[in-house]
Amino acid sequence: LPARRTMSVGAPKGLASSGQKPITEITHPLSAADEPLSPGVTLCPQDAGLTNGTPVETSSPASVSSLFNRLQLDDELDGDTSSETKDLFVTVDDPKKHVSTMETYITYRVSTKTTRIEFDLPEYSVRRRYQDFDWLRIKLDDSQPTHLVPPLPEKFVMKGVVDRFSEEFVETRMKALDKFLKRVADHPVLSFNPHFNAFLTAKDLNKRQGLALLTKVGESVKYVASGYKLRARPAEYTAMVEYLDTFSGKLGTMDRIAQRILKEQSEYLTELREYGSVYSSWAALEEELQRPLEGVAGSVSTCCRAMEDLSENMSQDFLPVLREYVLYIESMKNVLRKRDQCQAEYEGRLEAAILRRQEDRTPVPAEVEKCQDKVECFNADLKADWERWQRNKRQDFKQLLTGMADKNISYYEKCQSAWESLITVLQDKQTEDKTSETN
Repeated sequence: LPARRTMSVGAPKGLASSGQKPITEITHPLSAADEPLSPGVTLCPQDAGLTNGTPVETSSPASVSSLFNRLQLDDELDGDTSSETKDLFVTVDDPKKHVSTMETYITYRVSTKTTRIEFDLPEYSVRRRYQDFDWLRIKLDDSQPTHLVPPLPEKFVMKGVVDRFSEEFVETRMKALDKFLKRVADHPVLSFNPHFNAFLTAKDLNKRQGLALLTKVGESVKYVASGYKLRARPAEYTAMVEYLDTFSGKLGTMDRIAQRILKEQSEYLTELREYGSVYSSWAALEEELQRPLEGVAGSVSTCCRAMEDLSENMSQDFLPVLREYVLYIESMKNVLRKRDQCQAEYEGRLEAAILRRQEDRTPVPAEVEKCQDKVECFNADLKADWERWQRNKRQDFKQLLTGMADKNISYYEKCQSAWESLITVLQDKQTEDKTSETN
């Protein structure tokens, strides 16, 4: 191959960039509109790991064991954006139920505060339902195929098992939607996507046009995948896939065991309530033992409330994080598949160009170089998002496990305190009995 030109990467408006040419004058190969086999991708914005548009080799794991070492929880969590430097804040709250003749659904208030020049106002407040969030995720995945788009909570629930209009379900979903938007808002590229801007500001989303475009893009991606076959995935991306498979299996096992624990806690709680009520009814029949028996009933009741809190924490805080990361794994696998498609396209075009050159000594066409630039841009964006995902994962699981430890400590402390108070009651009763015998 002849000497290749340096790849240049465009940056979204408002992001700092470095290089000899102004960022607005740089044209990235992913923006070429006449590429027949390109999967309809848009500009590849500059990420923090890129300088002057040239992909920088970031540290990538070489083996599954080294990848798993990154799961270790340490106190040196780098890469967190300080609230002093953030310029976009998004929250999801205030769920409301809407009932009409055609359907019943929940909407959530999406509040935005920002100092970015891409927004006309510093604050916005709109109401969105789940399908609006799903539209945003699809548009981000469509327009930013080289980046990892955070997952949404599952849309469908089993009827008769989970009431999707219950307060608990709505609260859990609202937290998941809030986390989704915050992850997008903290992303250095996705947060500048115009679809994200429209989602946060527009009173009415024109979703029909976007979905029609998505269909065409999906057909293009499918055509690319069917037209070429990847010869060999680089070892670092193979290690990523193996890690994701192993991590997914671990999360699945944790989820199944946690579900069983919740079920056993629920059964234990039922028995414990019945056990406490026995002492309450017995106390009404035994005047001499009334205070000790009521003390036992009170201690059991305190343990019941502590168990309720512990189970609620597991169902509303612990399990949703596990499920979110199971979905995150699928999103990352999807990005890796698209990377493979991009590489397969490049390999196919390169092989065809080499054959033509052997026959008539024609130079390597420019479209091959464009495909190579696409692959390099995809690799750079994927590596940057992989590192960001690993940092977020370490912090999320540190908070998750710390919270779980605190809740369990609180549970046992409440139970211990309840039974210690009973000892005081029994000792007072013993003292009273001795005093009455002396008199």
